[in-house]
This record gives sequence, structure tokens and C-alpha cells, in this order.
Amino acid sequence: MHELSGLASFFKEGGPVMYAILGLGVVAAAIALERFIVIVGAARLDGRKLTKDVLNYVSRGDLNSARNVSRMSNAPAAQVLQAVLAVQELEESRLQSAADDAAALAMPPLTRRLAHLNVLANIATLVGLLGTIAGLITAFAAVGAADPSQRSAFLAGGISMALNATAFGLLVAIPTLVTQGFLVGLVEGIAEQVEETGIRVTRALLASPAARGHVVPMPARAAAPGTPARGQFGAQAGAV
Repeated sequence: MHELSGLASFFKEGGPVMYAILGLGVVAAAIALERFIVIVGAARLDGRKLTKDVLNYVSRGDLNSARNVSRMSNAPAAQVLQAVLAVQELEESRLQSAADDAAALAMPPLTRRLAHLNVLANIATLVGLLGTIAGLITAFAAVGAADPSQRSAFLAGGISMALNATAFGLLVAIPTLVTQGFLVGLVEGIAEQVEETGIRVTRALLASPAARGHVVPMPARAAAPGTPARGQFGAQAGAV
């Protein structure tokens, strides 16, 4: 009971800005919880094991089994695998373009609303600073206008308002920034895994037995105007 009454007194002495900071904290907590569920759920999916299984099928030339395995996973890396395996003409530029496009579509659902946490943390700090300034203004104004017997009480109330608002703003901002840093680290790890998956499956497709007969060769460089094509010199020499 003493702890609850102390918290209530702390909140009340902080002034009106405490309600604004509390609202910011509730919004930040809701966003952090929703992002934590989504991002941690994606990070727990073993994309590297999926990539290894797909590469085993590709190395044996069994592209149908590789496609079926990639469709059975919800990992972000699976979207890249499906896009690369769906390319018909096995040209390196086409495969890499498909991997990049799939990665660009797979990552935004994970990074969505993460920047809001940083904004909310900064706003909570600034609102706490606003409460500090308001409390100091109230304290000095009251000291100048109040009776000498009441000056100490007004001064203490203004200082309490200033310090409590600052402390509450920091109590909201610090955990919000720590949570954002943790979630951003997880997203960066998933992004690296997705990029690695695209590169590895592209190389495996170009080197697989089933793909060797389907690889699109690089186009030959066109001959300059007036330059005899290869083989014409021998023909001309034979004619002479």
C-alpha cells in the first residue's frame, strides 16, 4: 500500500504533463509488444536450415522438391527462395534481380513502425523537460507572490513537479529506446540472412546439373561495321 500511495503521490506532484507522458508510454508499449511478437516470431524461423535443405535439392537437380520445401516455410528467406526458384531463364542477372525484389518485399513488414519508438521516446523526454520548466516557473512565481510562511511549500511543490516530470519522461524514454535497439538488431540479422540466402541459391542454381542446359549464355559482342566476321579471313585467303 505504501508503494502504491507513493507512486500516486509521485504522479500527482508531476503535474498535467504526467498524463501526456503516460499516454506516450502506453502507445510505445503497445507498438513494442506488437513488433516484438512479429519480429521474434520471424527470427525464430530457421531460415538457414531451410536454405541448406533447398541447396541440397538444387545440387542434385531436383528443383521441384526445392520449390515444395520453400513453399512450406513462412520465413522471410523462403520468399527469396521461392522467387529465385521461379525464374525460368537461369541468367545470373535475372536470378539476382528476383532475389533483390523478393527481399525488398519481405523486409518492410518487419521494419514497420520501428521508427515510431524512437519518435515516442524523444517526445516523452521533451514533454518531461517541458514539465521541468513549468515546475520551475511555478516555483519561482509562487515564491515571489506568496507569503513568507508559504514560500517554502510553494518552492517545494514547484521543484517536485519539475523533477517528477523529468524522471517520468526518462522512465518512458529509456526502455523504449532499449527495446527499439533490440528489435532493430533482430531485423538486421534477418536481413543479412535473407541476403545470404539469395546469393547462395543463385550460385547453386547456376552450378546445378539440372540447370546447366538451361543457363542463358552472355550475348556475343556485335562486330563493328566493316569488320569481317570471324572465319571470313580464312575464306578470303582460300579464295586468293
